[in-house]
Amino acid sequence: MLGHKSRQKGKNSTVNWLACIPLAALIGVFWVYAATAQTNPQNPPTTESIQQSVVALKVGLDTLWVVVASFLVFFMNAGFALVESGFCRRKNAVNILTKNLIVFAIATIAYWAVGFGFMYGDNGGNTFIGMKGFFLQAVDNSPATLGEYKGDFPGLSWTGIPLEAKFLFQLVFAATAATIVSGAVAERIKFLAFLLFSFVLVALSYPITGHWVWGGGWLANLAKDAQGTTTGAFFDFAGSTVVHSVGGWAALIGAALLGARAGRYTEDGKTRAIPGHSMSLATLGCLILWLGWFGFNPGSTMAADGRLIAHIALTTNMGASAGGIAATIVAWLYLGKPDLSMIVNGILAGLVSVTASCAWITLPSALIIGAIGGVIVVFAVGFFDNLRIDDPVGATSVHLCCGIWGTLAVGLFAVGQKTDIGGGYILQAGAGPKAGLFFGGGFEQLLYQTIGAISVGGFTVAFSFMAWYVISLITSGIRVEGEEEFKGLDISEHGMEAYSGFLKEGES
Repeated sequence: MLGHKSRQKGKNSTVNWLACIPLAALIGVFWVYAATAQTNPQNPPTTESIQQSVVALKVGLDTLWVVVASFLVFFMNAGFALVESGFCRRKNAVNILTKNLIVFAIATIAYWAVGFGFMYGDNGGNTFIGMKGFFLQAVDNSPATLGEYKGDFPGLSWTGIPLEAKFLFQLVFAATAATIVSGAVAERIKFLAFLLFSFVLVALSYPITGHWVWGGGWLANLAKDAQGTTTGAFFDFAGSTVVHSVGGWAALIGAALLGARAGRYTEDGKTRAIPGHSMSLATLGCLILWLGWFGFNPGSTMAADGRLIAHIALTTNMGASAGGIAATIVAWLYLGKPDLSMIVNGILAGLVSVTASCAWITLPSALIIGAIGGVIVVFAVGFFDNLRIDDPVGATSVHLCCGIWGTLAVGLFAVGQKTDIGGGYILQAGAGPKAGLFFGGGFEQLLYQTIGAISVGGFTVAFSFMAWYVISLITSGIRVEGEEEFKGLDISEHGMEAYSGFLKEGES
């Protein structure tokens, strides 16, 4: 009894050291600042030295914020793994978890080797693709910015953090695009085929279209005046098109070429439901993704700007909440029940929808954009089923359809190039898109958004067709044999089971 009390007392007095990590990081930053600001009676601080210390502190805080945001986006891989495995059958759980685990490793190598250079490298005068900075071997004087920046990555000269932090944050975005494909092609694709496609998507397709938008390419300079000054551009703050639509288009082509899972559609054209094995995992995955989006969108500031980060976090959360509620209501009315899978996808749809515009809209606008996304995703699932395109997790409905909607929403709801919208700080004057249609700006910005969505979509579709075709030649087809699909990819592709000893489909 005495021993039990002693152990209990020890548990109660144990310090949770993990909770101290963020505090220790902040103390470290300010400790460095205090050390550099110490006075020497024989060498008192000058105005210049104080300014240098302030600049160093800002760089440290900006870098800390971007790195933490990168960690949140990286953790979204766990969310995707849980949503996808939960929505699919347990005989394929190991395969789905393995794909979501290894895809980040593949994306890291592909993006480091060539992807980052293609996306942000100096383009040498062309507006199609970057041509410098492969393997991160580059001239770069970050954290110098704008006019003071001298280096091979002018597309990222606006953010004052070290090159390594810039790369890390862009890497987790690139990996997200590849992860989107996994869910749409689940339960029937060869593991090697998926790995090869993930590599070429992150190494080539994603960086090229990303360069058009974020790397200083032609979509970032759509309209110019007689002096060559950019007067109009396509805008995508955190990637409704650059990340989500690209992943969605690639996923759509993959799912269409693979064909539907065995038994998904009957001979008379009806859809047969194939329930997922764990809605608990799917729900947990949705919550992890929701959390990760607070790194995805606010982190795209790439600076520790408190008011801007807070505003983006609120618009992001508003979009997610409205999307979930709208999907619940529509599913209840349309399907007769508040379907949990639709609620999960509704929340994700709201998040994707608000991603492009989150820095340039009001909270009521975020609510409207997210709610429309939640409605779209419910009907998009049925639309793709009518086309007999089998997407086990609804990745195309969430990321493609709502990515397009979110991109166009910039041209409808952007407040324009001003600094204050009802007390919510947006960006510096003159930055960001022109006012949207509903905010007195006419159709100009909407036209730019439409051009961007079509151009990126067209390129990604063409690239995906070619990539999947070449990969099918290398792997003797991208789909597993019928018997392997029936037994489950866990056994045929990996030789193990997620739930060893449990009864599987087709067994009695």
